[in-house]
Amino acid sequence: MGMIYFDNAATTKIYPEVSKVMYDTMHENFGNPSSVHAAGRSAKAKIESARMTIAKQMGVLPKEIIFTSGGTEGDNTILQSALLHLGIHHFISSPIEHHAVLHTLKHMADQGLIRLDLVKVLPSGSPDMDHLIQLLTMNDEKKMVSLIHVNNEVGTILDLEAVGNLCHQHNALFHTDSVQSIGHFSLNYESLPVDFAVASAHKFHGPKGVGFSYIKKDTGLSGMILGGSQERGMRAGTEAVHNIIGMETAFQISYQRMEADSLYLKDLKSYCLNQLQVALPGTSFNGSSGDIENSTYTIVNARLPMDERKAKLLAFNLDLQGVCCSKGSACQSGSDLGSHVLQTLLTSEQNRAPSLRFSFSPNNTKKEIDKLIDILVDYVKS
Repeated sequence: MGMIYFDNAATTKIYPEVSKVMYDTMHENFGNPSSVHAAGRSAKAKIESARMTIAKQMGVLPKEIIFTSGGTEGDNTILQSALLHLGIHHFISSPIEHHAVLHTLKHMADQGLIRLDLVKVLPSGSPDMDHLIQLLTMNDEKKMVSLIHVNNEVGTILDLEAVGNLCHQHNALFHTDSVQSIGHFSLNYESLPVDFAVASAHKFHGPKGVGFSYIKKDTGLSGMILGGSQERGMRAGTEAVHNIIGMETAFQISYQRMEADSLYLKDLKSYCLNQLQVALPGTSFNGSSGDIENSTYTIVNARLPMDERKAKLLAFNLDLQGVCCSKGSACQSGSDLGSHVLQTLLTSEQNRAPSLRFSFSPNNTKKEIDKLIDILVDYVKS
């Protein structure tokens, strides 16, 4: 069967149409967008057209879309600028955020620049709303809340409307890392109480190294990368035109195919959940990943019934058999610390069993899931 790629939450295979448009852009629109001659104006026009495409789909103004290198840069810029330019010194987040958020906030807290409070998280992966209210009302300081929309490890979906309304009721700004949701869910940030959000193209079959941030108008946020007036002064540096156009194309295709793809992937995920439980009785699912209605259709995080000896070599064995999956987020691979998300959500006893994240795209099939099940069953019985 060849390689079975079940790690689409880490990155996705680029659409062929994206590769072509990027190649064409590099050869036909190679001018510097800041140049005033025809080649520069042509490149600039391409960028602004892409900005309008994304803004229209998101229901926001083109000036509210800022092109970046991806989610990590976007998160860092928004959080650090909130401190430096908005004077916010009290941040509220959760212990299961992506490290782009957690490490940034903890770095600022360790320097004594901010107060950081982490909201309690339920076993489902959802924030404890009562505790969030307590944190929002503990003092009169202006605050920023940063909570991930779709958790990248267990797939739990945050109620953006409920959390955002709560934040605004208490004069707090709301930032959400939407890297795992943009391109997979229809989001309209004009009607949602969200002030800041980020996206990465390589999560929806676009190129790596490009993304965008939504920065609501009149928030007062300023850029952190200086040196030029690009991106309305929010992000200096010559724009990677081919990457931006590649992202636009991937974005358009993802939303055109979203309805059909989501139905296909929900069925694929349901099949995977059922087959795992039938073939390996005692299998359970972390966070909300086993709940089709309350988690993303792209992620299954399975805790497998296996002794510790076999568990240590499970991921290695799957790799040898051509199965690409993850023990946690790709950003922490190579670390011996394990998943901070699962350490938060599971008991110490539950954490002794191996957990694997399988994340899907429309390129995956039920035959691939059948092959995965066969490999897992053979390994457990060996």
